[in-house]
Amino acid sequence: MEAHEIEAQELEERRAYLRRSTELTEGLVGPPRRIGVGAGDFGRHVWRTMVELPGVGRYSGEILRQASFIITGSTLVIVFMMFLIGTFCGLEGNAALNSYGASSYVGAYTSWCGLREAGPIMFGYIFAAKVGCGIVAEIGSMKTADELDAMDAIGVSSTRFIVCTRLVAVWLVVVPLFLIGIAFEQLANFFVVIGQISQSSLGGFEHVHFSFQDPADLLYATIKAFAEGTAIVLIATFFGVRARGGPVGVGAATAMSMVANLIAIHVISGLLTRVLWSGYSPNAPIGG
Repeated sequence: MEAHEIEAQELEERRAYLRRSTELTEGLVGPPRRIGVGAGDFGRHVWRTMVELPGVGRYSGEILRQASFIITGSTLVIVFMMFLIGTFCGLEGNAALNSYGASSYVGAYTSWCGLREAGPIMFGYIFAAKVGCGIVAEIGSMKTADELDAMDAIGVSSTRFIVCTRLVAVWLVVVPLFLIGIAFEQLANFFVVIGQISQSSLGGFEHVHFSFQDPADLLYATIKAFAEGTAIVLIATFFGVRARGGPVGVGAATAMSMVANLIAIHVISGLLTRVLWSGYSPNAPIGG
């Protein structure tokens, strides 16, 4: 083999080594870097939304229109799924406590399961899937059709008219929808424990169930739902305005927003549980 052929082969091997090194480095550094960049972009999106929020009152008609869409499109789903999570809490609580011979105290489980944890989390799931994904698809379609750029070009702030109106609409409806959902969740507890299983008396179940909750618990759970709804709409609008590439890009943005919302729901729920029901004041009638 001639000298120039050997040099060419060595050069190609060095290039291949550099390519592999670059790919390895990108594989290790790329994902954290993209997450950091995305977090920075999301922070700017939230800041821009908060800055535009004071002037959203001029679009009250759009706010009410968006609120009506959420109410008519999500109420039945929320009621049905919250009723199901209530039946789950009743069945699971009875199965867990019955193994210890303490089925009469199933109210302690149903009270905490539905009101503090499973109820707000299930509400967040439904809201993210029904409302959040709908917002991403709608705004993403507008973005890919250059409608948002057209608004900005004629002097109408797309952030204020598209993002802020949906955020305020969610603020208007999220608390009533959650309270309705929790009411059906609590009803499902009674339906399963008293009507189906019937191992506890109505008075005994009511005494234990309501001894482990008070109005403050309902307030804290509502704060959870409000925080989750706010995060969901901010994440959904963020991915909507960033959608690129036509219908395929809108679909990808919708999927990514759902993943981000699922993570956000659990992070918010865990943090607020720790803050509102800390280990120092769990609000439990146990002990002396």
